[in-house]
Amino acid sequence: MSEMFRVRNPRNGQYDYQFPIVTPAEIAERATKLRAHSPVWSEMPAADRCAVLFRFAEAVKAERQALIDALVNDTGRKRESELEVDSAIGNILRWATRAPALLEEPATRESVVNPMTLTAASVPVGLVAVISPWNFPMLLALIDTIPALAAGCAVMVKPSEVTPRFVGPLQRAINSVPELANVLSFVQGGPATGAAMIDNADAVCFTGSVATGRIIARHCAERLIACFLELGGKDAVIVLEGADIPRAARSVAWGGNANAGQSCLSVERVFVEAPVYQEFVAALATECNALKLAYPNIDDGVVGPLIAERQAETIRAQLDDAYTRGAKALAGGNVESHGGGLWCKPVVLVDVKADMKIMTEETFGPVLPVMSVANAEEGIALANGTEFGLSGAVFGPRDRAIEVAKKMDGGAISINDAALTAIVHDGEKQAFKNSGLGPSRMGDSSITRFRRKRMLIENVTEQHNPWWFPPITEPRM
Repeated sequence: MSEMFRVRNPRNGQYDYQFPIVTPAEIAERATKLRAHSPVWSEMPAADRCAVLFRFAEAVKAERQALIDALVNDTGRKRESELEVDSAIGNILRWATRAPALLEEPATRESVVNPMTLTAASVPVGLVAVISPWNFPMLLALIDTIPALAAGCAVMVKPSEVTPRFVGPLQRAINSVPELANVLSFVQGGPATGAAMIDNADAVCFTGSVATGRIIARHCAERLIACFLELGGKDAVIVLEGADIPRAARSVAWGGNANAGQSCLSVERVFVEAPVYQEFVAALATECNALKLAYPNIDDGVVGPLIAERQAETIRAQLDDAYTRGAKALAGGNVESHGGGLWCKPVVLVDVKADMKIMTEETFGPVLPVMSVANAEEGIALANGTEFGLSGAVFGPRDRAIEVAKKMDGGAISINDAALTAIVHDGEKQAFKNSGLGPSRMGDSSITRFRRKRMLIENVTEQHNPWWFPPITEPRM
């Protein structure tokens, strides 16, 4: 009998759901079945595969409320769950619409080496393993899965064991599209399940922590398979003199507190030029103090619970360190327990130091530490002084803001807004430093991750090539 994994409801702390853990042997069996169906899928014209994805989008729409309900139970937040399901449907429709044109091979062309021609004939990479996190369970389970399927790959997905309930209604949608069910399999389990997936895959997409990303990268390196990693962040905002302060404060309040700050691209550090520092922190504190917990009823506020118990411990430890070393809160305080769940009112910290844990380690919670800087150059140096380089933001007069943004270490820098990659998925970007590895998962080019390039090099004449051995002039004996 399979081992069962118990799942905690973050609103009340009760373990009220369980699922059977898929064993490594079962992973191997599923991989074999996916590979058996893969040739039919990969040889379909891209337009035909995308027609299947359009049907899948309609099937997901039919399960929309059930998916929202499942996400609410797993994450404790409502508004973000509705947005998550709708964004996931939009992701399916976007790729189904755009993939056929993106997958067209260029026409045969002449090589620079005459008289050769070059004809591209790429193929899918094979079986893709997708390992996704708990903060946006459905959206991040599908963000790599859908372009991989459109590209002709079979896909096996392991969502986080912390937030698995959406798999049931999503699986019903998958099963209603038989062609898709043959090449898409969701499995559930913990680290051992993920490791078994890597053992059976041809490429791996992972979204999660830097520490786990390193383990997965080593595993993939041992097998010499492609590895695409989207890892942690410590995103910084720089607020320049001349910025629209009310706009900046409202934007940063959203960028740091949406989904209770549980996002790799959340704002986690703010550096403000000294002339506007006091005005900004006052405006930010006002914005954050106005944000209420979604408790006791889920519609009572906009800030949901902390989803993972271990992350609540990290947030509490970082805040305790900051307070011990002199930081003060202008909004919020620390992790609280209500109704069995763990919550954190949005925190605005001042009197912070650059070497505090709250300024150097990923927080993944609704905490906004703010520092005054003498000028933009100091802000840039502090923003870049970290192992992370996922994204960031700048507020200020447009020309100066763009100049500053170009000096920040990050794959996507928002200008006069914050955390825009949560909303804008068509801009190509790559993670800097330890925040990731591999080509962009955003934008049109991201689908090419799932195609193996193959080139047909043809000699179109009967001439002897000059690099061949000289022709034989006398008959061989």
